[in-house]
Amino acid sequence: MFPTALAPLPLLILAAFALARPGRRPGAFPALAEGAALVALALALAGGVWLALSGPATLGIGSGPLAPALGLDTVSAVMSVLVAFVGWVVLRFSRSYLDGEAREGAFHGLLLAAIAAVLVLVQAATLPVLILSFTLVGALLRHLLLFYRERPQARRAAAKFTLAWTAGDIALLLAALGFWAAFGTLSLAGISEAARGGDMPPAADIAVLLVVLAALLKTAAFPLHGWLTEVMEAPTPVSALLHAGIINAGGLLLIRLAEPVQASPAAMTLLVMLGGFSALFGALVMLTQSAVKTALAWSTVAQMGFMLLQCGLGLWPLALLHIVAHSLYKAHAFLSSGTAVRAVAATRRPGPVAAPGLAAVARAFLLALALYATVAGAFSLLPLEKSTQALALGAILIFGVAYLVAQGLADAAPAALTRKTATASVAAAIGYFGFHVLAGLVVGSELPAPPQAGPLEWALIVLALASFGGVAIAQALFPHWAHHPATAGLRVHFANGFYVNATVDRLIGGFRTPSST
Repeated sequence: MFPTALAPLPLLILAAFALARPGRRPGAFPALAEGAALVALALALAGGVWLALSGPATLGIGSGPLAPALGLDTVSAVMSVLVAFVGWVVLRFSRSYLDGEAREGAFHGLLLAAIAAVLVLVQAATLPVLILSFTLVGALLRHLLLFYRERPQARRAAAKFTLAWTAGDIALLLAALGFWAAFGTLSLAGISEAARGGDMPPAADIAVLLVVLAALLKTAAFPLHGWLTEVMEAPTPVSALLHAGIINAGGLLLIRLAEPVQASPAAMTLLVMLGGFSALFGALVMLTQSAVKTALAWSTVAQMGFMLLQCGLGLWPLALLHIVAHSLYKAHAFLSSGTAVRAVAATRRPGPVAAPGLAAVARAFLLALALYATVAGAFSLLPLEKSTQALALGAILIFGVAYLVAQGLADAAPAALTRKTATASVAAAIGYFGFHVLAGLVVGSELPAPPQAGPLEWALIVLALASFGGVAIAQALFPHWAHHPATAGLRVHFANGFYVNATVDRLIGGFRTPSST
C-alpha cells in the first residue's frame, strides 16, 4: 500500500470525533485537526517519494467493474500534495477565524471530511470511486456553505451549488455508463488505453460530451457560473478551500480522461469556445466589482475558463500546472483578503496614471510580441516538443503583459516605468516557457501530446488570439473613454454580469430562497 492512500484516514478519524464536540471552543480539537492535516501532508509527500523510487501503483479491493481502486501516478501525487497542503493552511487559519463560533467543532469536522473526500477524488483510479468522491465533496461543501444557515443568501447559494454540482454528478454517471457500453471498463487507465487505440464508438463520443458537461458545471463555466459568485456568505476558509481546491476538480476530471476527450473534436471545440469566453467574461466582470471576495470569485470564473481553454487546446501539462498555481494563489488571496483591504484603506491613493494613446498601445503590443518571439526562438533551440497551441497560448499571456507595457510607453510615463514594463514582458515570456518545460518534464509522459493543428485547430487558435488580443487592446485604451456617459451605463451592466445569472435564476427558480429548516 502506497502512503498517499492513507492520507485521508487521519482526517476522517478526527472528523468523526468532531461529532462528539460540535459546539463552541471544542477543547484541543482544532489543534488536533491541524495535526491530522500535517500527517496527511506528510503521507502525501511520502507518496511522491514512493512514486519516484517504485513507480506508479494501484490499490484495489476486490474485482469487477464496481471494485474501488486508488492510483498513484504523477498527477495524483502532485494533486495529493497540493490538496493536503492547502487543507492544512485552511485548517490552521480556521483555528483563529472560527474561534468562539457556536458550531465551531462541527465546522472543523466538516472541513476535515471535505479535505479527505478531495484526497480520495484526486487518487481515484476508477469512475465509480471518482463519482462517489465527487458526490461526497458536494454534500460536505453544501453543509459548509450553510454554516450560517440563518442567512437567506447562504441558503440560496447552497441550493444553486447543489443543483449545479448534482447535475454534474448525473452527467458523469451517464458518462460512466457510456464508457462501459463502449469499452467494457470503468478503469480510468483502461478507458484511456481504449481511446488511444483509434476511432471511438458512438457511445464513447456521447460519454466524452457528458464528461465535458460535468466539467463545465463543476468549474462554474459560463452561463452556469452564478453559483460560484454567490457563495461569499460562507466563512472565508470555505471560500478558500472551494476556490483553491474543489473548483479545480472539473479540470482534474478532464485531465484524467484526456485521451478520450482529445479524441473528440466536438469536445475540444466546446472547451475552447466556452472556456475562452468564460475567461474573457469573468475577467471583464471582475474589474467592475467593489467587494474583494466577489472580485476573487469572478477571478476564479476567469481562471477556470482559461484552464478549460488549455484543455481544449490539448495543453494538458499546462492545465495541471494552472490548477496548482491557481490553488496556491487563490487560497492565499482569500485568506489574506481582510488584511489586504485594511492595507489599501491605510495607504494613500496614488496619483494619476499615464494613459497610453493608440500609438503607444500599438508599440507596446509589437514590442511585447517581438520580445516573446525572441524568447520563443531561444527555447526552440532546445530539444523539446513544441506545438502551435503552446505558442498561441503564450501569445495570449503576452497580450496581458502588453497592457502593462503600454503604460510604460505612454508619453507621460517616466523612463523607469518604461524599463520596468519592458522587463516584465521578457520575464513573462521566459517564465511561460520555463514552466512549460518544467510541466512537460514532470507529467508530460503521462498525458497526450497536443493534436496536430489542422483546419479546425487553426480556426480555434485564430479566434482565441483575436478575442484575447481585442480585449487587451480595449483595456489599454479604456482611460480615453472611461468618462464617456455611455461608459457608466456599460459599467453597471458589466458589474451585474449582463444579468446572465438573473436569467438563469428565473429559469431554475433560484430567486425562491429555501427555508432555513
